[in-house]
Amino acid sequence: MKTPSLLKTFAAVALFSTALFATTQVPAQEKVELWPNLAPNETVREPNVENPAGSARRVTTPYLLIFQPEKKTSDVCVLTIPGGGFNTCFYGEEGIPNAKFWNSKGYVSAVLVYRAPRPASGPIYAPALQDARRAIRYLRANAPKLGIDPNKIGAQGYSAGACLTLLAATNSETEVYEPVDELDKTPANLNFAIPIYPAYVLTDGATDPNANKGEGAEILSDFRFDAKTPPLCLVHGDADIYSPLGSVEVYKKLRKLGIPCELHVYAGAPHGFMFWNDKPNAADWQERCAAWLKKIGF
Repeated sequence: MKTPSLLKTFAAVALFSTALFATTQVPAQEKVELWPNLAPNETVREPNVENPAGSARRVTTPYLLIFQPEKKTSDVCVLTIPGGGFNTCFYGEEGIPNAKFWNSKGYVSAVLVYRAPRPASGPIYAPALQDARRAIRYLRANAPKLGIDPNKIGAQGYSAGACLTLLAATNSETEVYEPVDELDKTPANLNFAIPIYPAYVLTDGATDPNANKGEGAEILSDFRFDAKTPPLCLVHGDADIYSPLGSVEVYKKLRKLGIPCELHVYAGAPHGFMFWNDKPNAADWQERCAAWLKKIGF
């Protein structure tokens, strides 16, 4: 059960981020349903339950929103994967504004609205990971139409979406659903990944905030680091209820494997620090991500 203080924190995030969305909402140039009929393991096609602020609390028909920049200067595509604890998909707060940031840098961007809420059994991320893999395949297969390089597709995720970004980055050689059409012959690996305050990374905190602040915990075996694991840039706050030690342990793992990785941990920054304007030391976090992306050649 969340404490009253945490409830107040989450309420503040919701109020601030809804206001943020109201000033940044821009219609996507294209909306793409990810599956030709029903998504895997879905039995009924039902309308998604979403509100005007961009909060989807029930999604059975996942989709992509595609955003093209006014002045295109790159053939890179950044896929944004919003958070929401795998119970909601906050694509208005942690999706569309992020897509517009990358558009402002000249990049093509997309936002994934994945299935929610969590399944009643099995991994909490299972349906969402299927959607993420399908989204990556769609972007790669449609690279010529979108004006992107099929080998320059990455993802930036937040909280549960950052967990999903890590799963997509580290498990690309492990199939998570049965192929449904020709699109599923397309590789689903990422070429780079930017997890922002990832949740559900450690054995302490596999489904909820870390009970022991992540101390002495290990990376969950769900994250299978393989030959196609790409360069990563990890960003976290050291006051996060989802311990920054998750990001630290991922950094250590990648360092051992010789995979390029950058890590930023901001002092005093809480979960969702992007929504607090009283954290000036973390204000340039997004520019740091953009600088890293340029540094690795994207």
